[in-house]
Amino acid sequence: MKTKIWLSSPHMGTNEFNNIKEAFDTNWIAPLGPHVDGFEKDLADFLGEGVHVAALSSGTAALHLALIMLGVQAGDEVICQSMTFSASANPIAYQGAIPVFVDSENRTWNMSPDLLETAIQDRLRKGKKPKAIIVVHLYGMPAEMDRIMEIANRFDIPVVEDAAEALGSSYKGRRLGTFGAMSILSFNGNKIITTSGGGALVSNNEAYIKQARFLATQARDAAPHYQHSHIGYNYRMSNICAAIGRGQMDVLPDRVQQRRANYTFYKEAFAKLPAIQFPDEPSLEYYSNRWLSTVLVDDTKGVSREDIRLALKEENIESRPLWKPMHLQPVFANAPFYGDGTSERLFEKGLCLPSGSNMTDEERARVATKIKACFKEVTV
Repeated sequence: MKTKIWLSSPHMGTNEFNNIKEAFDTNWIAPLGPHVDGFEKDLADFLGEGVHVAALSSGTAALHLALIMLGVQAGDEVICQSMTFSASANPIAYQGAIPVFVDSENRTWNMSPDLLETAIQDRLRKGKKPKAIIVVHLYGMPAEMDRIMEIANRFDIPVVEDAAEALGSSYKGRRLGTFGAMSILSFNGNKIITTSGGGALVSNNEAYIKQARFLATQARDAAPHYQHSHIGYNYRMSNICAAIGRGQMDVLPDRVQQRRANYTFYKEAFAKLPAIQFPDEPSLEYYSNRWLSTVLVDDTKGVSREDIRLALKEENIESRPLWKPMHLQPVFANAPFYGDGTSERLFEKGLCLPSGSNMTDEERARVATKIKACFKEVTV
């Protein structure tokens, strides 16, 4: 069998191992430690805008803490982008709250500002003011943050940015993850940089970050014994994971360029295949890290998204459909939804192509050759 080409595999640099060795040599093999402090500072310096950062065990943990600090409780409603991974919505359920899903718009595939406003107005008419809005920067593409923030501010509803896929992306020159009241990052093994598993909560409100650190370390009160006045969580990042993250931050700009180069390669390779459509950045105001290169397949040309996925699978090449919208998931079947069919269409036609920053020229060529072979009647 041919060597597997992964969708998005970890890509280590040169400093990660040295940082881990330093942690071993100094016996910081525990949650917290100097690398955690350093990683938080590295992230804050990179993002700018005066933000503060809490390094945590996952992006999901970060989102859960954000909702806790915004006072989301059982029976409350939280607006959430429908087209996303389930981790964007699950913390709403952790709190016993109700997700209200909003569809995407065509330019960025992210939350539609028009449908967001429709959803808010309708929930208000029903006597339920949403407690928060979770907007996702899908596959690294910035959402329409100006309009979303204007709507959120007009109705006085805090925004939490799910920037799990978007570290290194920006909107109007400003890093994603710095627009909302809080934002979350993910460093899962498939992300643009990884700590093997981990995440972060980001905010320019330092009080939020201090409270997040407190809650994430089991909410231990300041006492010589173990005393707890609040329910806490075991959500802090370990010093070992942070050591990896510090090394990854050294190569983050390179990783962004490598991911964007994958997208450019695919777009040029399939330029003569009209059935394959690419989600371009809407304007120069949008800068995507291209965490994953995604395409839409026009099946009226004789080849479907699934035809391509299965052909790649035969070649031992990993690909996957776009996220299945949350309002179509069985677990959220009864949740309110405001949409126009956009996310369903994207899910039916969309495919994520191998996008690792460590892909070789030969691997990219293998992917392109196999996809082109699906269009035997098309001259390429």
